[in-house]
Amino acid sequence: MPLRGRTNLSGCSYFFVTTTVVNFTNIFNDPELCDILIKVIKYYQEKYKFEILGYVIMPSHFHWIIETNPKTGTISDIMRDIKKYSAWEILDVIEKKNPEMVRIFTEASKKYPGQKRKLWMSRFHDEAIRDEKMFLTKLNYIHNNPVEAGLAKRIEDYLYSSAANYKSGNHSVLQINIGLAGINIA
Repeated sequence: MPLRGRTNLSGCSYFFVTTTVVNFTNIFNDPELCDILIKVIKYYQEKYKFEILGYVIMPSHFHWIIETNPKTGTISDIMRDIKKYSAWEILDVIEKKNPEMVRIFTEASKKYPGQKRKLWMSRFHDEAIRDEKMFLTKLNYIHNNPVEAGLAKRIEDYLYSSAANYKSGNHSVLQINIGLAGINIA
């Protein structure tokens, strides 16, 4: 699969990333599935030594801003592994809890020989963060997403978002590097 121009971003280490469940299926309204994704993110954060600067897990997708470490892994490495390993665990839980829903993921896999189930859309969307203004714009977008979707009244009330990390220093879900907010990261 081509890298869609990622080679020309080899000097970039800050990214805004979005990845989506096939057919925009709402699965992350189940806290158990969110917790699996969080667990996998933490594992690969340790392996690839990246910093999370902001995130939100919405019912059918997640957004985050990360700073990659070019010596330990690219954005493609990170997303490949997170999507692959979270899919296995998440689909196993869905199969036990809601066997009818598995049909969605079985159907989605038919275009991919040898694959029995497919949780994530094949690609993820990434944008290199070029400056402080872009960082703050994307961070605000991430934090306002649950409020705009009617999932929370205030940004800090949504559990699977870094808004609480920034508002109150609550790092109970994911450890976030809040030190870069307001600092030029270009």
